[in-house]
Amino acid sequence: MIDLSQAEHQIQCVTNFQDLVSTPFHGKVNAMCWTRQLEGDFSEIVKKVELDGNMVVLEPEELLKMELSTQGQLARDILLNDFNLLKTHGASPTLNVIKCYERDDSFPFFPTDVYSFHVDRSPIPSDTILCTYHGEASEILPNSQVQQKVLIPEIREELKKLYGGAEGGFEGFLSEYFFDLHYQAKPTAQPINLGIGHLWRLAIDYPECPVLPCVHRAPKEKTGENRLLMIC
Repeated sequence: MIDLSQAEHQIQCVTNFQDLVSTPFHGKVNAMCWTRQLEGDFSEIVKKVELDGNMVVLEPEELLKMELSTQGQLARDILLNDFNLLKTHGASPTLNVIKCYERDDSFPFFPTDVYSFHVDRSPIPSDTILCTYHGEASEILPNSQVQQKVLIPEIREELKKLYGGAEGGFEGFLSEYFFDLHYQAKPTAQPINLGIGHLWRLAIDYPECPVLPCVHRAPKEKTGENRLLMIC
């Protein structure tokens, strides 16, 4: 089960895929969750994938070629079904096996990688949909428990030094380099773990979005345990 004690009415749970993708966000609700207890051995699939780098995309065709145990086959069927549900819905799902993501060290005082609490953005109405099947799961925070980093005075001053241009172009600079998408957790913040097997839909920042975008981050992976993540 998901711990909703700190969710502040941010999460709405549903019991099927259609409700997941069709229920509108409203009020404080900017995270929709299809809660599931999945059967199958997803770790078996992860162990069969060789990583040359930090991450690899696992295509459905590669899944179908794997020789798996009965539990592994159950896991594969779930992955293929989720993939097909999302494709039929019109999304572009990607199944990743992840050792770790690239760290951003371009700006030491302001990392903009996915390990930082952030929101996603799109020029058109859209959502982020994701599910962790194996390994560490992503986290979200209620918007009341974060502060946009570009509004923190000392950080803003450093960004102005980095920008070094005319005042009128500063906000555009923040957007161009995605600084305005990142948030700092307040001292009392309590991140909500998204758990294993649940399929999530998160609100993102787009023009005229009816709710605040969902603040989230990738987890720090455990050494020797790769993640299996579907995202679109």
